[in-house]
Amino acid sequence: MTISTGDVVHAAPRTPAPWPHQVGRIPPRAGSFQDRAEAVRLAAVLEGGGTAVVGPAGGVRAGGVLTGLGGVGKTQLAADYARTAWGAGELDVLVWITAAGTEAVVAGYAQAGAELLGAEPEVAAQAFLAWLEPKPEGRPCRWLVVLDDVADPDDLRGWWPPQSPHGRTLVTTRRRDAALAGAGRRLVEVGLFTGDESLAYLAAALAAHGRQEPEDELRSLATDLGNLPLALSQAAAYLIDAGLSCVAYRALLADSAGPLADTASTPLPDDQTHAVSAAWTLSVERANALQPVGLAAPMLSLAAFLDPNGIPEPVLTSAPALTHLALTRGLPAPGRRRWWWPRRRRSAAAVTQAEAVAALRVLHRLGLITHDPDTAHQAVRVHQLVQWAVRDTLDRTGHGRTAHTAADALLAAWPDIEYDTALARALRANTTILTNHASDTLHQPAAHKVLFCAGHSLGDSGQAAAARDYFQHMVDTTTHRHGPAHPDALAARHNLASWRGQAGDAVGAAAAFEELLADQLRVFGPDNPDTLTARHNLAFWRGEAGDVAGAVAALEGLLADRLRVLGPDHPQTLTARSNLAYWRGEAGDVVGAVAAFEELLADRLRVLGPDHPDTLTTRHNLASNRGAAGDAAGAVAAFEELLADQLRVSGPDHPDTLTARNELARWRGEAGDVVGAAAAFEELLADQLRVLGPDHPDTLTTRHSLAACRGEMGDAAGAVAALEGPLADRLRVLGPDHPQTLTARSNLAYWRGEAGDVAGAVAAFEELLADRLRVLGPDHPDTLTTRHDLAHWQGETGDVAGADDE
Repeated sequence: MTISTGDVVHAAPRTPAPWPHQVGRIPPRAGSFQDRAEAVRLAAVLEGGGTAVVGPAGGVRAGGVLTGLGGVGKTQLAADYARTAWGAGELDVLVWITAAGTEAVVAGYAQAGAELLGAEPEVAAQAFLAWLEPKPEGRPCRWLVVLDDVADPDDLRGWWPPQSPHGRTLVTTRRRDAALAGAGRRLVEVGLFTGDESLAYLAAALAAHGRQEPEDELRSLATDLGNLPLALSQAAAYLIDAGLSCVAYRALLADSAGPLADTASTPLPDDQTHAVSAAWTLSVERANALQPVGLAAPMLSLAAFLDPNGIPEPVLTSAPALTHLALTRGLPAPGRRRWWWPRRRRSAAAVTQAEAVAALRVLHRLGLITHDPDTAHQAVRVHQLVQWAVRDTLDRTGHGRTAHTAADALLAAWPDIEYDTALARALRANTTILTNHASDTLHQPAAHKVLFCAGHSLGDSGQAAAARDYFQHMVDTTTHRHGPAHPDALAARHNLASWRGQAGDAVGAAAAFEELLADQLRVFGPDNPDTLTARHNLAFWRGEAGDVAGAVAALEGLLADRLRVLGPDHPQTLTARSNLAYWRGEAGDVVGAVAAFEELLADRLRVLGPDHPDTLTTRHNLASNRGAAGDAAGAVAAFEELLADQLRVSGPDHPDTLTARNELARWRGEAGDVVGAAAAFEELLADQLRVLGPDHPDTLTTRHSLAACRGEMGDAAGAVAALEGPLADRLRVLGPDHPQTLTARSNLAYWRGEAGDVAGAVAAFEELLADRLRVLGPDHPDTLTTRHDLAHWQGETGDVAGADDE
């Protein structure tokens, strides 16, 4: 049986959740929440369905977007509307998504599709949007989708919920772009509190704690703070916590606002007053005075550089974060003057994780952050205005060191293996925000490792094209800052070339490595490890581009140099031997490859030990080549032994374990147990969807293998049906020219022929041959295979002349 790379028979679906059902968590109601005129307008806009965009006053007017300046309460208005509609029984389905970017929106839709439809993760997002479309028959679903804090309207391109008489969409944003004014969308502008709303809010907040202040003083305080809801909430929290009178608090504000105006380095955002910034300063000073004394301000400074929509708590309690807290404990809180940073500290008492969490609780108590430990990977949220106020008080040294600490903290929290895709997504989002605030700092004196880590994480999540684009930007940045010969620029080029190949452009990757190698030879010399690594990767991508003999020759020369420079037992020398054996097998010398892997395995067992990942990889390759040499049963036995050791050493969710399961299932099929292979692929697919996600190349490969099993079991029409739809996913994720997309087309054409549509198979192979000639060239093995397949099916139609021509 032949199994290559393509798509899907689905695992058993989950049971759809009954209505009413809520997806996502509505933010908790703010203390002393005030009913506002905007809430009435919002309800009117969404009555009878539609889309509301809630945003800033003065923006474009369209049909329904909640827009507003920072701190005016857009999210609270949206949450109040959602909570009210849900509590009144007006909704069957409520979906709340923090829409920080396209990735977050798609993940939220996918969760909704999985919970409500029992849809497979790979299609759940699109299935959910299609399900929202109004249907002429069946029970109508009354739904509300909330997309909170949209940063860029482009993030919603292609992902707006449909217009429906039974559905409502509510978007909150600070943006005023005309793109928000699409068909059927209406803008709801949110401004500051009115004077009466400010008075009612402050009076209610104080009364809830047994406090009462003169009305004229509360009105004056509201005026001092520009009637900004966020600032009023923090002023109220301070008055309650400190037991201070309104007169005394206003005096503190006046004392703080003057120095802040003198030292501010940039204009305040959203036309806020310096009294507003002073309110945050007073709250930070108060928090810093509470137990654990002196930790609130440095903790807030760290959070000010990260994602306002959610920071994983392990980032803020990591070793670098604790060191930061210890070194800056007791420094003056950001306030009446620029916050200085210690040039040298002789000693510092260690800070524990418990103290770090206590500092977060203090900041939460004063209203400076929201700390919700039960929200996985988004436990800490900080309003962007608070973040700005804190960053603005840091001197240049403090800004740079805090940004570097934030990068160190992200790196410390980043797992070596990304089992939790949601955590990886949150860490990437935080890295993006940090880079936006401190790009210059993170490239001095050299590019921080977290920048490379974020790019690799993007690619490892299955987004090879996005990783390629990420490293292209990094190449541009490092070259502009340091010049093309700087190690950072060369490292970025190396990663760009690799992900270019992973995205499907093997020829381009080989060309890029060829150019890189010339520069590394000039800068580093021929024996530098980075130069040797570039030679290794150049050989690999030459092989992937179809020049298998060239790859073998290049690796033979590289191996000789690594033996001379590094010695026979160096890991990189052993890696060169491994890849040389692999490409020998690809060149047709499978017996020689088996012998080479057997010798390599003995050496890796001696040098690295039986449980080292490289040793396990060698066993994997040896088993595969034994199967390719004709011993399918031996390959099955070897992979069964390997899988047991992978489970023991790496655990069930490690990518290498999943790969071993894939190969074991494959060789079971090759050995004749197609039913067992299909069952194994089905179990594997469920785990890959959970661990890797629906768009990861390995997940796509398993989907294809499972579909191929259906054909091998005699259901050719079922194989065609299983391959047709998911081909669209390959086109979407990988693009039309990616080798795996082309392989999926090849297998679909094959099973069409097997299902009786010989003419369709011929037409499909003719189109595929033209594309492979264009993409891969005439001598690539895949192109030659396509010519062979085309000739076969032309012969089946009776076109002997055409078959002979091929």
